[in-house]
Amino acid sequence: MSESFRARMPVRITSNDTLAGREEFRDRYRVERDPIGEERLLWRAQAVRHLVHLTPGQKILHFGCGDLAFTRKLAAVTRGENPIVALSFRDNPPHGDEAPLPDSVDILRVAGDGIDIDGGEFDCAVGLDMLDAKDVAATLDLVHRLLVPGGQVVFFESNPWNPWLKLRRLTSRIFGKRDSRELLSRTVLYELFSEVGFIRVFSVFTDFVYAPLTPWMIRALRNISIIAENTPVVQLFAGTILLHAQKPPRRQMVASPMLCDHAALKGKVSIVVPCHNEEMNIGPLIDRLLELYGDYIHEIIPVDDNSRDRTAEVIAGYAARDPRIRPVYRSPPNGVGRAITDGMNAATGDWILSMDCDFQHLLPEVRDLFDAAASGADVAVGSRFSRHSILLNYPIMKIISNRGFHLLAAILMWRQFRDVTNNLKLFRRDVAKRLVLTSPGFSINAETGLQPILMGYSVAEVPISWINRSFDMGSSTFKLLKVGKGYASVLVDILRARWFGAGPYAPVRDIARRSEGRK
Repeated sequence: MSESFRARMPVRITSNDTLAGREEFRDRYRVERDPIGEERLLWRAQAVRHLVHLTPGQKILHFGCGDLAFTRKLAAVTRGENPIVALSFRDNPPHGDEAPLPDSVDILRVAGDGIDIDGGEFDCAVGLDMLDAKDVAATLDLVHRLLVPGGQVVFFESNPWNPWLKLRRLTSRIFGKRDSRELLSRTVLYELFSEVGFIRVFSVFTDFVYAPLTPWMIRALRNISIIAENTPVVQLFAGTILLHAQKPPRRQMVASPMLCDHAALKGKVSIVVPCHNEEMNIGPLIDRLLELYGDYIHEIIPVDDNSRDRTAEVIAGYAARDPRIRPVYRSPPNGVGRAITDGMNAATGDWILSMDCDFQHLLPEVRDLFDAAASGADVAVGSRFSRHSILLNYPIMKIISNRGFHLLAAILMWRQFRDVTNNLKLFRRDVAKRLVLTSPGFSINAETGLQPILMGYSVAEVPISWINRSFDMGSSTFKLLKVGKGYASVLVDILRARWFGAGPYAPVRDIARRSEGRK
């Protein structure tokens, strides 16, 4: 029997008291005990989108949908472009008095006789607090059979090491309200996912923003949560275990639909990509850019920064096949700042998108930057520290340095921003051409982030996420102390320009003053 035929065979789903109980407990706790329940659901919906990198038409299974609150958030963040099947094990789950569900959502309720669903139907399966030790193997096997080859699964499970959870369960037993859930540790969950047949299993502790915190405490503690999630030992006491895995894929992947929604941007975007020893990454990145955003692309400018591998040769091959690929080959000395500067100087499109070579996995979310530009932003920045971003397995010292830099910069510049130093930025061309770029290294990202703010342009921060570097992405050359010195120098020069009209960025302050004079 062929794999494709097996995938189309119906899968029988029968009623399960344990799964029904998990749904009911989870929804009741959110409504009665979670001070930021709705906001937490939105975070998790965004996390699913950023983990799976969904494109329109891919089908989602919400496993254990309960009162549909999370289903609604999934439909919102996916713009209603992804069909969602909301599967509930409860006989009559409450659906509240909210507005009707989007047309993209179908509800399936497992009655006493069970239901049949075609196997191999879903591109993504999502569940919140649905894996119980009493039947976890059968649950994961069911999810595995429902996914298409290459389909992905994202589950959020309560962490049994969470000290607040331990205290609450202890007091519940004392008052005769025992929590009947049998929770599983991160290690056990990881092993079970692997045993069922999932690959690329990723499990991590996340979310320190849990009760007894109150809503007014959340804003300050969200940043602290990001730090705690990435701190060894401390992370063991997070509120949630996030699991992400994949069913082994087909050999041939299905093409994605193009994500070009704005006629005003068609044929007008120059994409600048600095490349140093990126032989393995530059080809997939160019292919994916053309696949998802081909109608927007005026040109792609891969800047070879004196690579020692076959990067230049790969770029030349693409340039020979497509006139929109217009490479720049640099002479020594090297430096990512020099490469970005040369690429921007060569760009001729009305909009300039600067991005790193290893961003191919998050390209579906770049769509949000184009949305921001079409809505009137002069600059759109991919923010890793937005309230709707997730940051997993990120070096803790980088987090502390980044947060410290942005806090200091925001105070000294008397402006509000969260993360403008990521090299994922979309500029209107006239803004990019007015930048004064002097940094030879990574601190150019501070120049390109802070100077538009100083000039008074509208800068929109768009949530993106950073989730480790997979084995095929190479390793970062980011040197914290060296780069930190460069970032500090940029901030000092920004302040010199703002307050005294002095230093290398003085022309930037003059542009800002002329702009204010025109208002």
